[in-house]
Amino acid sequence: MDRLFELGSEFWVAAAETLYMVGLTLVFGGIAGLLLGTVLYTTRPGSLLSNRAVFNVVNVVINFFRPIPFIIFIAAVQPLSRIVIGTGIGNDALVFALSIAASFAIARIVEQNLLTVTPGVIEAARAMGAGPFRILRTVVLPEALGPLILGYTFVLVAIIDMTAVAGLIGGGGLGNFAQVYGYRQFEPVITWAAVILIVVFVQCAQFLGNWLARKVMRR
Repeated sequence: MDRLFELGSEFWVAAAETLYMVGLTLVFGGIAGLLLGTVLYTTRPGSLLSNRAVFNVVNVVINFFRPIPFIIFIAAVQPLSRIVIGTGIGNDALVFALSIAASFAIARIVEQNLLTVTPGVIEAARAMGAGPFRILRTVVLPEALGPLILGYTFVLVAIIDMTAVAGLIGGGGLGNFAQVYGYRQFEPVITWAAVILIVVFVQCAQFLGNWLARKVMRR
C-alpha cells in the first residue's frame, strides 16, 4: 500500500492517459465507423442507394481487417502511423491504431442496427416523396439511435480493454502502469488498484450508455 501512495501521481497520470486514448479513439473511430456502416447499409442490394460494387468493396475491406488480433494489428499499422502522424510509438500511435480497428467494428454495429429499422417506415417516407438522404437523416438514423448508443457503449468498453496493451509500443495508461509497477515488480496492490479503476471506468461508461439509450427509446 505504501508503494501505491508513492506512485500516486504516476497512477493518476496513467488514468488520464487512458481517458485521453479512449476519448480520441471513440471520436475518430466512431465517426469513421458511422460513415462506413452507413455506406454498407445504403449501398447493399435493395437499400436506399443500392450499389453492389461499392458494397462488395467496403464489405471485403471490413471483413479483411476485423479478424486481425489487435496486438498484431498494432505492429502492422506502425509504418502507416509513422507516415500519417509522424510516429509509430506512444499514446498517439496507439490512438491511431485503435481508431482504425474500432472503425471496422463500429461499422458492423452501425450496419446491423440500421437494418433493424422497419421497412414499412422507410416505404412510408418514400411514398411522401422523401429522397434517400432525407430518409436516412430523418427516419433511419433517428429510429436506430437507441440501439446505436448501446452498440457504441459496447465498443467503448472494448476500447478501454484494448488500451491495456499500450506499453507494447511505448504508450502509457493504466494497463501499462499495472504491468510496469505491479506485475513486473511483484506488487499486487498496484495491479489491483489499476484493475479497480479500469472497472470503474467501464461501469461508468456502461451506466451512461444504458441511461442515454433508455432516454432516447422512450421518446
